[in-house]
Amino acid sequence: MRGLIESTLIFLIGDAQAERMVPPTGYTVRLTVFAAAAMAFLATFALAFSMATGRLADKWTSDLSRSATIRIAASAEQALAQRDAVLAVLQTTPGVQSFRVIEAEEQQDLLAPWFGEALSLDLLPVPTLIEIVERPSGFDAQNLQFRLAAEAPGAVFDTHRRWRQPLVNAANRLKVMGWVALGLILATLAVVVTLAAQSALAANNQVIKVMRLIGARDSYIALAFVRRFTLRGLLGAVLGVVAGVIALLAMPAAGGPAGYLTGLAPSGASWLWPALIPLITAVIAFFATRRAARRTLRSLP
Repeated sequence: MRGLIESTLIFLIGDAQAERMVPPTGYTVRLTVFAAAAMAFLATFALAFSMATGRLADKWTSDLSRSATIRIAASAEQALAQRDAVLAVLQTTPGVQSFRVIEAEEQQDLLAPWFGEALSLDLLPVPTLIEIVERPSGFDAQNLQFRLAAEAPGAVFDTHRRWRQPLVNAANRLKVMGWVALGLILATLAVVVTLAAQSALAANNQVIKVMRLIGARDSYIALAFVRRFTLRGLLGAVLGVVAGVIALLAMPAAGGPAGYLTGLAPSGASWLWPALIPLITAVIAFFATRRAARRTLRSLP
């Protein structure tokens, strides 16, 4: 118990004599700080990407699951009569919260990105579209389809399920890929810190031998390396997360015609997640350095 308390105090406060063995400058220092900063920067983006795709999947699920469309493809003479018939059916359908006819101006705005602003709908056989929003309890889609077939034969009922589910599945898979990328980034960080610690230990072989001759235990020597590399990893991770957050804030906000490609920055309490990356990095550096130090010290004569 006493040894544990002493080790904890040395780790928290430091020991100037022991830390003389750890090179304060050199390529191992730069490598550790740079690797931790780069990995933390990438981890911030992987985390933000995973959370953004999760929000996107939830949005598509909630927004599209309660919406449906009726398309009326009929001649100009029959289109108005069939539209009135469809509206009458929807008024008496339980579970329908609201419905509206999509106006020609709105349809023109939807088609403008593909056909240009000067598009005239008079030149295209654009069908009449009716948007339906169902209540949380839902409605009987099959019964509504049967009624539409009887009252308005030119009406085509579309629940969006054909193309909604593939979008949701793709977003969920991207979310999983983001978490996998985050795990690989942290694993790579552990490898880099381990190699840097082993290099520092090997470079100070003679100093370690002298410390042993004067009675220093391997656990005492290892603790000095562990403390230094843990602090370096923490410092690099803080710098990387700060840079990553600044980059996320500089990205376009969600919304607009390309809203599904933007809005990577977290919102609200989600900003707390990037703050955990430096702590995770420090823990990884601690255990990676301790393992490397113990293995290297055992191999030294």
